[in-house]
Amino acid sequence: MIVILTLLSLFLGLACGLLNLDHTIISWISQNTDYILYLLMFSVGISVGMQHGIMTKIREFHFRIFIIPLGIVIGSILGGYICSVLLQLPTRYGTAIASGMGWYSLAGATISNLVNADLGSIAFMSNLMREIFTFILIPFLAIKLNSYTCIASAGATSEDTTLPMILKYTSEEVVVLSVLNGIICSFFVPILISIFLA
Repeated sequence: MIVILTLLSLFLGLACGLLNLDHTIISWISQNTDYILYLLMFSVGISVGMQHGIMTKIREFHFRIFIIPLGIVIGSILGGYICSVLLQLPTRYGTAIASGMGWYSLAGATISNLVNADLGSIAFMSNLMREIFTFILIPFLAIKLNSYTCIASAGATSEDTTLPMILKYTSEEVVVLSVLNGIICSFFVPILISIFLA
């Protein structure tokens, strides 16, 4: 259902852009993307704060909670670097796009502001595709590989949009690690994008 709503929103936005519908609303949104992103980050903070027992689990896992996010960050950046070499893009663009780690709304808007709308659109689509493929892959990964690989494919989305799928196909411990991973990866997304595009 989430995949359908995401794709529907994307296609409705494309239709509005192609049909040149009411420019006042579109210009207001484009002028206030920073505030919309702040609101989005605030809502992510609320959802994290509502997770009961998260501080207890953090104390239980100690430094182990950083192994998965570290692997995801390194893997995403390496993947972005390889793709930029294959596509003959500047490596800073490829690594910045991959640093979105699935958080398509933030990555797309931030890269649009820092570089241009074309690169922001590529960032939006590549990170959206990562999230959509995660929904498709989670059942396969949980059964054929192991539960922790579900977190890796989800990246920064493991604490919100892909969490229901992870909950369905994995254990409670994996879900807790998934939320913690999402918090850590989401924290680093804007930092990494800014570093690569500085």
